[in-house]
Amino acid sequence: MPADRTTGFTDIDRQHWSLRYLPPAMRPFGRLARWDRPIGTWLLLFPCWWSLALAVGRDWPHLLGWMVLFALGALAMRGAGCTWNDILDRKIDAEVERTRSRPLPSGEVRLRSAVVWMALQALVGGIILFKFNKVAVLVGLASLAIVAIYPLMKRVTSWPQAVLGFAFNWGALLGYAAVTGTLSWATIALYLGGVAWTMVYDTIYAMQDQRDDAIVGVRSTARRFAGAARLWLTLFAVLAVALWASAGILAPLHLPYFIVLLVVAGHFGWQIVDLKPHDQPDCLAKFRANAQVGWLMLGAIVAGQFG
Repeated sequence: MPADRTTGFTDIDRQHWSLRYLPPAMRPFGRLARWDRPIGTWLLLFPCWWSLALAVGRDWPHLLGWMVLFALGALAMRGAGCTWNDILDRKIDAEVERTRSRPLPSGEVRLRSAVVWMALQALVGGIILFKFNKVAVLVGLASLAIVAIYPLMKRVTSWPQAVLGFAFNWGALLGYAAVTGTLSWATIALYLGGVAWTMVYDTIYAMQDQRDDAIVGVRSTARRFAGAARLWLTLFAVLAVALWASAGILAPLHLPYFIVLLVVAGHFGWQIVDLKPHDQPDCLAKFRANAQVGWLMLGAIVAGQFG
């Protein structure tokens, strides 16, 4: 793989297996799908697993089977979405320090090849989706419009992170629908809490690019909240915890769920208090730490099955 075209900050992990063991010709496509940065797949997958745990209950072998299936779907659809994002953002990415070494702006992958790669990944996701019941298929298809417009939102609104939240947490609806053929108020609260959660972690993620975004005219909540970042992050963290508490009441889940939810609240507090908004490595580390929130929420829902 060619060297980065910048000596500045980059979030590429050159020790990742996809950059060490894939055939050289395949490595840029793995980077387009973000295989080298699995945190995005985890953040997409966790809301699916939460709603599956709500729907399946204590039938652990059944739950495990659903979790594996959704993991494959999340990997495929996150890869397709990231490839679509890079196709639309290739000119902007060339102007941003952290992203100018991505496969399209660096010239490692041609546009036509990227489109084919996106279609192949979407095909895998579609095959999995159409194995579900009709309600789940409709729920899944309804998310495509949000996924399609998300990369364009940074050009027209300071709230693209909200659009990402609506797209990335759709699994909180899809997982439950796939198992039960219905939706529930608990999963809707879980979904909306996930949207608020995304506002926290993706605002922190966008803080890495504030300087370059201002130069090229890209909007984000990181720029929008710059004068009171901790206040806004606290607002959305409190909203996420409140909505997730509502989901626990509506489910209903037992006391262990709410105890673990307090740990989630503490994790949010640590992220916000310890955050260094103009330190790119710190913002990236805080963003990645949200995988711990995902695991805690999954553990909370599983523990909440026991009273």
